[in-house]
Amino acid sequence: MRVIIAPDKFKGSLPADAVAEALAAGLARVVDAEAEVDVDLVPMADGGDGTVEAALRAGHTASRHTVTGPLGEPVEAVIALRDGTAVVELAAASGLALLPPDGLAPMSASSRGTGELIRAALDAGCRRIVLGVGGSACTDGGAGMLAALGVQLLDAHGRSLPDGGGALAGLDRIDLSGLDDRLGRTEIVVAVDVDNPLLGDTGAAAVFGPQKGAAPQQVVALDAALGRFVDVLTATDGDRIRAAALTPGAGAAGGVGFAALAVLHAAARPGLELVAELVGLADRVRDADLVITGEGSLDLQSLAGKTPVGVARIARAAGVPVVVAACGVNQLTREQAHRGGFDAVWALTDLEPDPARSIAGAARLLTEVGEQIGRWATPAASRAVLSPDLPKESR
Repeated sequence: MRVIIAPDKFKGSLPADAVAEALAAGLARVVDAEAEVDVDLVPMADGGDGTVEAALRAGHTASRHTVTGPLGEPVEAVIALRDGTAVVELAAASGLALLPPDGLAPMSASSRGTGELIRAALDAGCRRIVLGVGGSACTDGGAGMLAALGVQLLDAHGRSLPDGGGALAGLDRIDLSGLDDRLGRTEIVVAVDVDNPLLGDTGAAAVFGPQKGAAPQQVVALDAALGRFVDVLTATDGDRIRAAALTPGAGAAGGVGFAALAVLHAAARPGLELVAELVGLADRVRDADLVITGEGSLDLQSLAGKTPVGVARIARAAGVPVVVAACGVNQLTREQAHRGGFDAVWALTDLEPDPARSIAGAARLLTEVGEQIGRWATPAASRAVLSPDLPKESR
């Protein structure tokens, strides 16, 4: 029997590798020691934090660098390298998790460190860069990233602008002549998990600014500053810039998606799709009897293509007979769960209704869930048929 355990992180609780290990420990409790059971742990991500870790677990090599954090402080970040490809994670250099809850800085947080990681990948000889842009602290349109790669953003007096989205209100001129010329010979792919444009009511500032500490008046100011950035960049490099600002995904990571698309000529792809390729998920689920996936919250947004549903689709395409999900909270009906590709769903809140205790005890609870899945799924997988009924343990 082959079992693949391929969850995403449980946000605010456990990283994906810890989730996979806890589920595997529970499964081991009910597997006969003499039985031939092959368990393959494949921690997943959707292009945000955890993407580099997933690549490292799949055989990439870690390369460590000291770069500029979201507020200018030095931070240690890792990129993953293999065969001329680098996996760069914005969250490692410019992520919201790098700031304390009471230290958010929506107007001044910068993506500069992300540009420094891209430059490190170029220095390592990489000619393909996968850029995961989830979990940012900034709303600077990717201006900091571009500055680290040689672009000059100048005010009316010819002085370089300070970092941060708020400073873009004073932008007068952009000089692209210093942009690292190696980028022209490098394929850049942006892993996105949102389809927001850069500007407006569904743009980077309006939708994601409040999560980064922006008050209502700061949201308005940031959106206007990003609009100024688009206007000046359009005057510098043509009308295609304005089209890039409207592209789904341009608003990802406070507009870093826009800068990558407009200036670095990147292509945007769904984050889960890219990570699945990096870890070879399609090949690893082939001939599996059971796939276990999951994330912190399973809800209607999950059905739009978040990690568990993406894993389930890949597993179904490979003919896996049984696919189940473990989650912290399950908001799907049984019908919706089946539509998402799951034969069953286990939620930690079924074992511990108190959310705080569930989060704090996630590893222990996931081990219990792994045991329950093992008791239910072993005969189900051996039958290699899909049942329309969910087990009593599922919701």
